Amino acid sequence: MAEIKSYKKVLLVYNPFSGNGVFASHLDHIIERFQEAGFVVRPVRGAKSKALEYVFQTIHTEDYRQVIVAGGDGTINLVVNQMIKYNINLPVSIFPSGTANDFAYYLELPHDIDKMIDIALGNHYTYADVACCNGRYYINVAAMGTMVDVSQKTDPNLKDKLGVLAYYMAGAQELTNLKPLPVKLTAGGKVYKEDMYFMLVMNGCSAGGFKHLSPDSDISDGKLDVLLFREMPFYEMVRLFFMLLQGQHQDDKNVLHFKTDELLVESEVAFGTDVDGETGEKLPLHFTVMPRRLKITTAVDDV
Repeated sequence: MAEIKSYKKVLLVYNPFSGNGVFASHLDHIIERFQEAGFVVRPVRGAKSKALEYVFQTIHTEDYRQVIVAGGDGTINLVVNQMIKYNINLPVSIFPSGTANDFAYYLELPHDIDKMIDIALGNHYTYADVACCNGRYYINVAAMGTMVDVSQKTDPNLKDKLGVLAYYMAGAQELTNLKPLPVKLTAGGKVYKEDMYFMLVMNGCSAGGFKHLSPDSDISDGKLDVLLFREMPFYEMVRLFFMLLQGQHQDDKNVLHFKTDELLVESEVAFGTDVDGETGEKLPLHFTVMPRRLKITTAVDDV
């Protein structure tokens, strides 16, 4: 009787609609490459569903080599929350295929499918912090303020067709609706009282296609980068916008910037929040960080 070979498993969580559905056409090729390397792929459609939670709740991690996440920042966020909820510590491989791939941009991951597979099959790793807002985990950015509705209001079809340009167009339309919001920030024993237009609590360095929102961010330093854009005249906003595109805005008088491992955000008024592109939590907001919580496959080691 022939000996039955034992195959290690790989969990593949993918968003079939990311990148206008292009990723789904590569699914068979990915499975083939992994089987040739001696691994069995278990594909699961990424969605906020009981089925996905069941997979993470019942998974036997000793049978698995890694978790692959194929999609944008929202899909990564979904998987990370499930992994932490059920204390899963498997390595994560990211296949960027969404409209917003800011976390993958930070990690300098390729967009060629075979190069993605090569990295996933390799044995090089880096570690990333995971941020937490009111008990909800995220890997890239939490946003709040008048302009937070930009990504939520942007037509999904427009995102797929125009990508980053869609965010710019939607953002420009919001400029006439800006109004200052009073906030109180408590971090590191200091209290800041500001009237703001917009605020970001960053783990990564980019968001919504803006590549240099937080150029000093380090996803493995155990810190979050706080960027608050103060109330300012319109002409100052135009100037700051061009500085922001070049990553030269952090020391501007209209920007409050600091690093912290814990933050409390309070306000007398309610306003919108966003976590990794999805509707966020209600105020007050309590931010913390889990240092080096994720082990991620990369082209070279960075440990």
